[in-house]
Amino acid sequence: MKQVKLGLRENWKQFSLLVLINAFVGGMVGLERSILPKLAEEEFALAAKTAILSFIIVFGVVKALSNYFAGSLANRMGRKNLLVIGWIMAIPIPFLLIYAPNWNWVILANVFLGINQGLAWSSTVVMKIDLVGDKQRGLAMGINESAGYLAVALFAFLSGYLANQFGLRPYPFYLGIVLVILGLLGSYFFIQDTRQHVIQEEQHNRIPRLKNIFLETTWKNRNLGSVTQAGLINNLNDGMVWGILPILLASKNFRLQEIGLITAIYPAIWGLGQLLTGKMSDKFCKKDMLFVGMLLQGIALMLLIWAETSFEFMGISALLGWGTAMVYPTFLATLAENTHPLDRAKSMGIFRLWRDLGYAIGALMTGILADYFGILFAIIFIGLLTCLSAIIIKIRMRCGEGDSVKIWDWIIGKEVKSTCTHSHLIVQPLEKLAF
Repeated sequence: MKQVKLGLRENWKQFSLLVLINAFVGGMVGLERSILPKLAEEEFALAAKTAILSFIIVFGVVKALSNYFAGSLANRMGRKNLLVIGWIMAIPIPFLLIYAPNWNWVILANVFLGINQGLAWSSTVVMKIDLVGDKQRGLAMGINESAGYLAVALFAFLSGYLANQFGLRPYPFYLGIVLVILGLLGSYFFIQDTRQHVIQEEQHNRIPRLKNIFLETTWKNRNLGSVTQAGLINNLNDGMVWGILPILLASKNFRLQEIGLITAIYPAIWGLGQLLTGKMSDKFCKKDMLFVGMLLQGIALMLLIWAETSFEFMGISALLGWGTAMVYPTFLATLAENTHPLDRAKSMGIFRLWRDLGYAIGALMTGILADYFGILFAIIFIGLLTCLSAIIIKIRMRCGEGDSVKIWDWIIGKEVKSTCTHSHLIVQPLEKLAF
């Protein structure tokens, strides 16, 4: 049996291929990002926000369940097999969107999209963590998520541009056919499974197994539970932005191409920023990264209610993207840091189950609040909910053991190595309360 080595440099070829494949995965979501709400209103005459956002609700629920099963099946079926199955599930998507005679076809397309994203994205995440070992997880996740969300931004812009030039259908969705072909063929012929890398890491691992993976990942474990609730709230507000921001911009008479640009800035900063924040999460206390990132998201969302000009909306979109960039690779790196290699895929699946249920909860909540109280009320409510998530992280979570540096200590030039027993004395009395 060939001896495998862990590390980004040692596995750069497979790692780079997985980055490319994940960009194709992200591109599939980007196709819908800027034009489906407009499609709902113009071609299918949907007026109620809850009805318009139904495609996000379905997508979120299906992706969440797919994530869970991907985590459970990864060790048994192999990561590569799940990746290939994920791409097979993507084949009907562009054709359903191109030929949809009614909104139910769009809903069905998002069922397949949810399965595709759950299986394919989860597989690439876990495979990259398998390849790099325990030293560069944050960087690996930063590169992975950066590729995925830059592709979301690129294809959100491209689909918006094509829709503005040639109409909402069919040209924007021809891009999806290209993505499916490249993703499926690339996964089948060039990606190798990482099972041996898991075995290699397990031999040197000292993290204990989780007794009840579902309960500890969901809430019981202080770090895992804090990450899970923040992941849910993060995608809850992302589901709101996905569905409501294009509608808000259209109500202010922005053209479709401008809407495509503004909505693309958010995932573009989210994607590019992770090249930096992923590496930062290897150095800095992950608790600090998550707290600041969630707080910035909450502030950015509430600033939307005062914005009027395209410049203001672009600035807020960039701030929201940076806040999300701070937390996204940090979520996954924290999960990897706190789980045994044999528990990791399942724990990751459970986290992604709750995180992506946030899409459905956010879209449903936003639709109901917007229909009854108006769009601005929905935005304020979810902004405040995001700030509350940041407070939970501040109170409940701990820095990891070892050599993580507190962000504030680094800013003032005092790089004190943080541990859970020395770095957060101020919040320890609060930690002993209801949590």
